Amino acid sequence: MMKLVSVSVFAALFALPAFAQDYQDHDGMLMNHGDGHLMDMAGGMVMGNNPDKLPGGCDKIAETKEITVHAGHKYAEKFPGRMFAFDTQEFQFKPCTKLTVHFINDDNVRHQWMMHGLPKYLYPKGMFHLEVSGPAKISGTLILPPGDKTYLVHCDIAQHMEKGMKAQLKVGKGDGDLPSIPNVTANIVTDDYTITLPELLAKAHEEANLPAPIVDATPPAAVKTPVIPEENNSFSGVTVIGLALGLLLAPFLARKFKGMTPTEVLAYLLDSSNAMIEWVITTGQHLVKIIQTALKK
Repeated sequence: MMKLVSVSVFAALFALPAFAQDYQDHDGMLMNHGDGHLMDMAGGMVMGNNPDKLPGGCDKIAETKEITVHAGHKYAEKFPGRMFAFDTQEFQFKPCTKLTVHFINDDNVRHQWMMHGLPKYLYPKGMFHLEVSGPAKISGTLILPPGDKTYLVHCDIAQHMEKGMKAQLKVGKGDGDLPSIPNVTANIVTDDYTITLPELLAKAHEEANLPAPIVDATPPAAVKTPVIPEENNSFSGVTVIGLALGLLLAPFLARKFKGMTPTEVLAYLLDSSNAMIEWVITTGQHLVKIIQTALKK
């Protein structure tokens, strides 16, 4: 019996590594694509990797530091209402520190450790970026700028930051705290799962200094289409036709009256009007005769 127990204990001890999290290490697989951009075909990426170029204002590297940052769902369990988080929400280092970040993704989804606001002459797009599809590990190095400043660190995958994967990194004393850092600063929008929707709307209007919304249950009256008077329609149509004819005849009239005095133009218009009236009368008389002849037959 004792022999059986001993065998079982030894078997369990040898089996422990099998139950440990098996991380894929991307550090030896990354290909250098230039400008500090490292990437492999297995989902790992580093952007802004800079192990040796000093930022302007840094005469030398102040100190060398390494940190390990975990990311995953389990780190958000202590923050009600959050889904993802880093295991550390705040970092602080001396200016001009050479910092190596070992980023470990404990989830089976993609996560990032992205730092914004860095000098663009040294870091393309002003950011240092670690990304990996987990469970996996990836590492990158940057040299922090001089001065006191607070930098945003977050996961830029859609909704991951809003769901809790957000931190801040202070260089020197920093220049203040960022909002909505879990367990560090208050949320801009406080979660409240006890408030009802009407109460939430009223509260939002109150905070925005707007009058409370008035909900009217009375069905709206039928909207009557205004009736445009018929004479207005006729007038509008005649006006449009007149304008169109004027635009079409304008070039012809301009050529016709070129060089005439106003008196000559008026006389020409009167003669043309008389000729038009005579043509209408003559044509009418001719039509009457044709009709009378047809009726006699």
